[in-house]
Amino acid sequence: MVKRNINTRRLGAFPRRVLVTGGAGFLGSHLCERLLQAGNDVLCADNLFTGARRNIKHLLDFHNFEFLRHDVTFPLYVEVDEIYNLACPASPIHYQHDPVQTTKTSVHGAINMLGLAKRVGAKILQASTSEVYGDPHQHPQREEYWGNVNPIGIRSCYDEGKRCAETLFFDYHRQHNLPIKVARIFNTFGPRMHPNDGRVVSNFIVQALHNEPITIYGDGSQTRSFCYVDDLIEGLVRLMNTEPAVTGPINIGNPAEFTIRTLAEMVVELTGSSSAICYLPLPGDDPKQRCPDIAKARALLGWEPKLALREGLSLTIAYFEQFFRSAASAGACE
Repeated sequence: MVKRNINTRRLGAFPRRVLVTGGAGFLGSHLCERLLQAGNDVLCADNLFTGARRNIKHLLDFHNFEFLRHDVTFPLYVEVDEIYNLACPASPIHYQHDPVQTTKTSVHGAINMLGLAKRVGAKILQASTSEVYGDPHQHPQREEYWGNVNPIGIRSCYDEGKRCAETLFFDYHRQHNLPIKVARIFNTFGPRMHPNDGRVVSNFIVQALHNEPITIYGDGSQTRSFCYVDDLIEGLVRLMNTEPAVTGPINIGNPAEFTIRTLAEMVVELTGSSSAICYLPLPGDDPKQRCPDIAKARALLGWEPKLALREGLSLTIAYFEQFFRSAASAGACE
């Protein structure tokens, strides 16, 4: 007989039960898939504001996968061993749609998930963002950099919400000895991106596949670094599995830097599109440079991205081509 005060799940007698908030989103669905492949029991929670059932449809037949429609701004009472907190719209077009709710999702969501982790003794990882650096004066960005963020701009609901979430994580760690991990995620792309999320990679691919003008905001000289989703997920899992002393924050991203104009030209080339490139005014508070220093990820996680931008774009383009073919076929059958 197992004694009541021994958590046999913690001792490795059972698969880990892992909660992924935002689990039906772009990153969340890939993370759920990876955790299932590793033999974990996965509880996917999502309110489907930006996530989609189609992203997790192929996982519903797994006996160790469960989907729960839930908004993290409300408390959640479940028994889990680990929590990956990914819930929050991550593209400007979505997080600016309801900025108050975006801030609530980051702040109230963090409070609720930290409270859950404290109650059940779970390890918890926060999916933070490179946006905590704002429009950086340091390049590339190291984790010690405090950032240059406008607290009252149109992006502040996301930037400051994520910064506050990091504060809460470290205060729970210091005050309650809660085991935490904080990952600062840089631009990530790949299959299952939302076609209308307004992010630069999906924007360019969708426009190119429809032979529409490729819209660049600004003169295209601003830079970004692009990490393929499989590499990003590997980084998150490795961070979660580190020893307790490794809390982060740790940058997870690809340090290879490209101008937006180069990205547009590459997408046009790979799609064989006839799209022309046009230029529009740069939105407010849009950072001019964004590139991670990943020295900590290399040293502490033994991690660095493997897939180059060109190869990742080819896989992402193939996904969107299939996505639009399926949508067209479904429309023809109606």
